[in-house]
Amino acid sequence: MLTLYFAPGASSMAPHIALFETGAAFEGRALSFKKAENRTPEYLAINPLGQVPTLVIDGRPLTEVAAILFYLARTYPDAGLLPDDAEAQAQVISWMSFIAATVHPARRQGLEQARKIYALADQRLGPRDWAVGDRYSIADIHLFRLFWRFFNSLKPPAEEFPNLKRLHDKVLQRPAVQRTLEVEGAVGYELP
Repeated sequence: MLTLYFAPGASSMAPHIALFETGAAFEGRALSFKKAENRTPEYLAINPLGQVPTLVIDGRPLTEVAAILFYLARTYPDAGLLPDDAEAQAQVISWMSFIAATVHPARRQGLEQARKIYALADQRLGPRDWAVGDRYSIADIHLFRLFWRFFNSLKPPAEEFPNLKRLHDKVLQRPAVQRTLEVEGAVGYELP
């Protein structure tokens, strides 16, 4: 049994999308940051940092977006979220590391720094349809989630990040993404 602890619009959106992409049966448990539900003793027993996401797999917690995405891609290979060859898989891990270590914290370093980092991500993506190879992967899901929030909160002109905007628009059309936005929107967004 899989249980995803998430907060609408937070980093947990990426595993939420991946779960719908895989078709895996799971239970979603929304946490409210405003109500400090991520700070309850019950949740801290599952994730001592009080962060989302946490994917509980048969009673065992797995944390961190990249790890959860990798787990889902490997556990549900028919979803095609991870390339088959080792070099392409390494490129996916490279993107995931870049996203987690560089893109995700950029916003806290100020708007100017965030724009520089997103410009770097835009350049790295280039004119390709997908982050790695010729098909959608967990790297695209992870990148989409961060750019989705950045784009929707700051409303930069589309031409500032044309490659990221193109990826955003393609990913946004996927049924799993639409379903995630529907579910999370019904719960309600609390992010600043």
